[in-house]
Amino acid sequence: MPVSQLQISAVRAIPLTAQMQSGTRTAQGEFDAVSMVLVEVTTVDGLKGYGECLGRFGASAYASLINGVFAPCLLGQDAFAIRRLWQLMRASLSGRAGGMLVEAIAGVDIALWDLAGKAVGQPVHRLLGGMGRQRLDCYASSINWAGADAMRAQTQQALDLGFKAIKVKLGQPVARAILAARAVREVVGPDFPLAVDANWAYSLDEAIRVGQALHELGYWFFEEPLLPEDVAGYGHLRRAVAVPLAAGESDYTSQHALQLLQERLVGFIQPDVARAGGISETRDIATLAAAFHVAYAPHVGWSGAVCVAASLQLAAAMPAFVSFECMFIANPLRDELTTVAWGSAAQLSEGQLPVPTGPGLGIEINWDAVQRYRIDR
Repeated sequence: MPVSQLQISAVRAIPLTAQMQSGTRTAQGEFDAVSMVLVEVTTVDGLKGYGECLGRFGASAYASLINGVFAPCLLGQDAFAIRRLWQLMRASLSGRAGGMLVEAIAGVDIALWDLAGKAVGQPVHRLLGGMGRQRLDCYASSINWAGADAMRAQTQQALDLGFKAIKVKLGQPVARAILAARAVREVVGPDFPLAVDANWAYSLDEAIRVGQALHELGYWFFEEPLLPEDVAGYGHLRRAVAVPLAAGESDYTSQHALQLLQERLVGFIQPDVARAGGISETRDIATLAAAFHVAYAPHVGWSGAVCVAASLQLAAAMPAFVSFECMFIANPLRDELTTVAWGSAAQLSEGQLPVPTGPGLGIEINWDAVQRYRIDR
C-alpha cells in the first residue's frame, strides 16, 4: 500500500505491571512495582507501530480509555495525520489539557510516529529533522533516598558502571538531605557532575536551604524541589538560589511548560514523552526550550522500553538537548519489553548511549515479556 494511504485498522492497549527491586525509593516513599500501558496501532496492510503511556497507577483504566474511547474514533483514519489525530483524541472527552487524557494520548501518538518511520524506512529522529546525533551524553539515575552508607555504595556502583554524571534522590528532613548530598560529593570528588531530584519534598523555605547547600557543593541542577503547580514558588526559588533548577516531568502540554520557560524559572526542562502527549507535544516543548535558551533533558524515570526509545529519538533530534536520564536500577518493563534494552547502562560507552537506528522507534517488542507482565489476562 502506498504510504500516502496508511489507514488505521486496529488500536490495542495492554496494561503491564512488574515488581521493582527492594529499596527503590524517592522522597515520596518506596515503590514496589511499576506500571505502564503498551499501545499497538495496526494499519490495513499489517504494519504495526508501538507506543507507551505512563499509567504509573491504574494502568488498566488507561488501557480502557484507549480501547473504549480512542480506538473507535481512530479506525479508518490516516495514520500519517498525527497532529489531527492528536486533536481528535483530545476532543473525545472534555478537550481539556492534562491528566489521564493527555497521558493516554501519548501512547497512541508515539505508536503513530513509530508507524510513520516504519512506513518510510527511517528512524523517528530523522523524521523530526534530526541533529545528526548517533550517541547521547547521559547521567545515572538515580541514587535512592536512603542512609548515607547505602547512598555512598550506590554512588560507587554508578561510577563503576562508567557513568560520567549522576543524579541523587533527596527528601526530608532537610539536615539529613544536606548531609547526604555532601556524602555523595565526597565519593565522586569535587568536579564530577552531580544533580539532585527532590520529588516535591520541600516547602519554599526548605528548598532555599537545600538549594544553597547544593550550590556550595557544586551540584549541577536541583530537580522538582517544589510541587509542580507552584509556579510562583519556582520564581521565588529561582531568585534565591544560584544552583540551576529543573522541572517539567509533571507537565502535560507545551502550554504548561511555557509557564516555566518564558520566565526562565528553570535551567532544565524535563518533559516525559509518555506523559506529555507523546512525541508530537514533547517536540513542541523541546522546541520552546530552544527558543527560550533552556536546556532539554528528557525525563525517563521508571518508564518502559518504548518510552525510553521514544525519548532517545527526541534527544537525538532536538537542538536544546543536553543529557539523557539513564536509569541504572533494574526495571523489567525497560530491560525485557524489547529484544534490545535500549537506553540501559549495559550500552554505556565513554559515558554515552547509542541512538536506535532502525525504522520508527528502532525497537522490536518481546511478546514473551508482554505476556509475562500483562494484567488484563
